[in-house]
Order: sequence, then C-alpha cells, then structure tokens
Amino acid sequence: MQIADYGLRIADLVRERGPITVAAFMDLALYDREVGYYARAAQRSGRAGDFFTSVDVGPLFGELIAIQLAEMADILTGDFDLVEAGAGNGRLSADILRAARAHFPSFYDRIRLHLVETSAAARGEQRATLGEVGGRLDSSAATLPESFEGALVANELLDAMPVHQVVMREEGLREVYVNASSPFSAGADHTACLVTVEGPPSTPALAAYLDRLGIALEPGWRVEINLRAVDWIRDAARRLGRGFIVLIDYGHDARELYSAAHADGTLTTFTRHTSAGPESAGAVPTWLRHPGEQDITAHVDFTSVRAAAEAEGCATLGFLDQTYFLMGLLTGGREPFAVSAMHMAETAKGSRHLKTLIMPGGLGSTHKVLILGKGVGAPALHGCSFRMRVT
Repeated sequence: MQIADYGLRIADLVRERGPITVAAFMDLALYDREVGYYARAAQRSGRAGDFFTSVDVGPLFGELIAIQLAEMADILTGDFDLVEAGAGNGRLSADILRAARAHFPSFYDRIRLHLVETSAAARGEQRATLGEVGGRLDSSAATLPESFEGALVANELLDAMPVHQVVMREEGLREVYVNASSPFSAGADHTACLVTVEGPPSTPALAAYLDRLGIALEPGWRVEINLRAVDWIRDAARRLGRGFIVLIDYGHDARELYSAAHADGTLTTFTRHTSAGPESAGAVPTWLRHPGEQDITAHVDFTSVRAAAEAEGCATLGFLDQTYFLMGLLTGGREPFAVSAMHMAETAKGSRHLKTLIMPGGLGSTHKVLILGKGVGAPALHGCSFRMRVT
C-alpha cells in the first residue's frame, strides 16, 4: 500500500462503519495493524519524525530516571520488574539500563525488563536497540504482564490513547462522531469526504465521567474524555503487587483541563514537529486530514487517572512538573544516589540537553510527572525533593 492510500483506506473503513466515535476513528488512524500511524513504524519521534519527546533529547533523561528507579528498588527486595508501557523500540529502557549498569550495578542485576508495545514493527526493533543490555529483557508483548513487583514507567503513553469528544449544547451533552459524506474513488481527496457530526453520547459513561468530577460545561464548550486512560491505569494498578507507577505526560488537573481556557478542546495533531492546535468553529478538524499519516493526541486529565489508581489501592506520592522532578534527581538524595546525581549534573552542566528537559515553556513545564506507590508506605523520593509544584 502506498503512503497516499492510507488515508483513502481509513476513509473507506469509516464510510463502511460510520458514523463512528472520535475514539474509534483514532483507533483506526493510529493503531490499525495495516494503516495505523503508530502500527506501521518502529519510531515516529525524533528529528526525522513528527514530534519530539524527552527520550529524543539524548540518554540524559533515562539516566536521571535510573536514579529514581534505583531508589525505588532500594525500598523493595528481590527481583525488580521494570515495566515500560508504550515502550516503542525500547530506547528509554536502553538508556535506563545502561545508566543502571554503570552507576547502580546491584540494582542492574535485579532488573527484569518487560517492554509493552502494541506495534509489532516497534517490538521487532527492541532487541537491537537494547544491544549489550538486552540480557535484562524478560518479556516483550502488546499487553502488561499479568502481575509484577517493581516499577511501571509510561512516558507519553496516555496522551496517545483514543478519546471521545463531546460538546455541550443548549439541549444537553452531545458527542462528536466521524462519518464519510459520500463514496469516493481512488483519485478523490479523502479529507473532503470525512466530516464530523453530532449525536447522542455513545455511552452514559461520558456524562458520568464529568459528573464524578463535578464539571459543568458551558454551552459551546468542546472537550475530550479519555475513558481508555482510566481503564488502563485501573488495570495497571491491579496487576502491580507492590511497587511504583511513574507516569510522564502533558496534561492538567480536571479543573484546568475542563475550563474556559480549553473550551475548544485539546485534540490536535503533530506533523513535522508542528502542532495544528484547536480548530476554530466551522473548520475541518486537522485530525481528520491525512489519517494514518500524522500523530493525533489530547491532553491528559490527571485528576481522573489519579483517582482511578487510588481506588485500586495506590497512593499518590508526587504530582509535579518535569522540571522539578528532574531537578530533584539532580540535586537531592543520599548515598549512593547523590554521588551519581552529582556526576550527571556536572556532565550535563551547561548542556543544551539538560536545558531542553527542564526549561519552563518547553518539556519541563508542559510535561507533568505523577508518581504512585502501592504497598510501599509514603517514602520521600528524590524526584519529589526539589519542589512539588505544577504550573
């Protein structure tokens, strides 16, 4: 299938099934095994990709997270399951393992790595990416391990999960659906065929979600609801016997996300490192254009994710900007962690890599870190030692 055919095929599938929810459309456009944007490639980020993540900055991000994981391992005993969800080709885990081997050898020897990735193409690249630290790999699969004890890390996973989009009208809550306006030929412009239509909510869970948060949308407000993220964290918390969950993503608490500041919603695309931003009223949404050939993403509601995890026995240990999380790892801690942190700080001093990771207005403030614990008490973690602040 040629690149130009992906959008046509997705539009054809929508026409056959439609109208479908925005969540169902995202599933097709991002994760369909044949035409999905993520499913077809081992890596979509980086200079040659469409967007830039902390992992693309260089190994420093993984090195700093290794400091936090080593401290977490010190709290636990025995083998340490390191589970990375949304692992892609394994670059972040490779950086973590190499840092652990260099600075925390006893921790490194305890690690059992589990890489979780839905893309078969990405899974196929994992062993090559891990290289000399591949001996720590215990499993590579599309789903989380049945049970584990240690730490689950997910960097920019929840924002890529399919979301429902709803809009408040005078008559009540409506859901946005995607449909194909008419049949088309192979030479047609598929973006002219895909349209959005409004209808009744596909599930009562959408209204219940907003009610649970105490959110009252004003007429005209358009927002996204990520039911998948809540289900995912609930499932992850149940599978975690004892240990930690570290979620790094861009988003807000519910009161900020579902407010006038985001009344146009946050659903957007990234293509060649450019974000389309919210659409103006009446415009064709950019996320309907070129399906299968661009990233589609929405901001995370950390309030609902946190509440779902806590309902399954987790405790919130920290919620803060990535800036303060990484600064805590660089400057805080006790032996032997402080020694390694200081070494990394000196190595990175003045480096553009460190600046990129912590600068306000960039990755440092747009990305939030939620740290959850289960069966570990309330430890004062290094990553939470600098400042517990969310901007």
